[in-house]
Amino acid sequence: MTSLMKTAVVKVVNTSQGCKIAACTFVQHRNIAGKALRDSMPKPPPKPAPFDYVNKDYTVLRSFFDRTTHRFDQNSKVIVVEGPVAAGKTKFASELAQDLGMKHFPEPTMDFHYIRPNGVDLRIFDKDIPEDVRTFDHKDFNNCPNHRLAGNFQIMMFTARYSQYIDALAHLLNTGDGVVLERSPWSDFVFLEAMVSQNYISKNVKSVYYELRNATIEELMRPHLVIYLDLPVARVQEKIKARSLPYETGKALTVPYLTEMERQYKNKYLRDISTHAELLVYDWTGGGEVEVVVEDIERLDFDKYTEREEPKMKDWRLPREVDWADQRMLYTNQKHVLMNLFAIPRVDVPELITSADDAYVRDQAIAAHPDFQYEVGYNSKDGNTLLKNKMPKYTEYI
Repeated sequence: MTSLMKTAVVKVVNTSQGCKIAACTFVQHRNIAGKALRDSMPKPPPKPAPFDYVNKDYTVLRSFFDRTTHRFDQNSKVIVVEGPVAAGKTKFASELAQDLGMKHFPEPTMDFHYIRPNGVDLRIFDKDIPEDVRTFDHKDFNNCPNHRLAGNFQIMMFTARYSQYIDALAHLLNTGDGVVLERSPWSDFVFLEAMVSQNYISKNVKSVYYELRNATIEELMRPHLVIYLDLPVARVQEKIKARSLPYETGKALTVPYLTEMERQYKNKYLRDISTHAELLVYDWTGGGEVEVVVEDIERLDFDKYTEREEPKMKDWRLPREVDWADQRMLYTNQKHVLMNLFAIPRVDVPELITSADDAYVRDQAIAAHPDFQYEVGYNSKDGNTLLKNKMPKYTEYI
């Protein structure tokens, strides 16, 4: 059984509360309901079919007859599960998403960068290319946290979280289904700060990281709810040992590193995010039950923040349907524009710069692979004829 250490203000569910914003067409409202509560309620009218946002653009013309808010229900929310390493976030987030009828987004990894759309893992080229242009993932970081590529690794992890969060928002706005994510772009800095504190990376890398963060983070809609699974550092070490993952016994996950992560979470991240989202913090030392958390979530009143200047839920108080359509078009059609915000020229940090000669060797090695003979969306799998597959809406490169 979990014990609730800290929670946002809780009220009895009141679905009859109306909109209090002047000239408002729609404000997303009503409170999250778990499976048991949904089963006890009258069956709601069917929602419009999900829009195929993966393959199609959501255009201005389409917005005239495909209203974004018509798909929303009480569970059209963004929930982020946070916590230290080995806290059990994946299992908890998956079970929570299942109970709430939401889509689960597992924590992103460097596979986002290294496994290309044609299925080829760029790690296979490491043996043939210079060290500075080889892949570097969480296993490499745990084994060698002081490596020259560690700073670039953390920036790439922030990029992966940012990309996944855009996908989550696009899914919610195009289907009406809520989403449950493990960590988010807003909490990624706790790793960066812990790395700097242990001299794993330089302060110059930190300056680049925050320049990128400041240029990108405000383009996203903050989550409705953050759930933090709290574990003391000693318990985290026990859980890491129990998982018996060889790379986690490396040099990175030291007591000072884990302690700094905890400090950044509690003193900085949770304080800041609670001004914009509901916050539930649980003592997860002995684990817990998803059903108990669901009951606590059902008591939260997301509908009470209606004042124009109230920061909490501000991102989700859009005054007109056209504003919802604009946000939906941004995340559905313009993801590549948001990802291009990371293209900030900084040439004053040597560990983030790849030499032209090394990059050329890497590109030549990759180009020589038969699966990279053609651009994404094309292949010659029949042996003779060039076949055209369906081109993706966008392709992201490292």
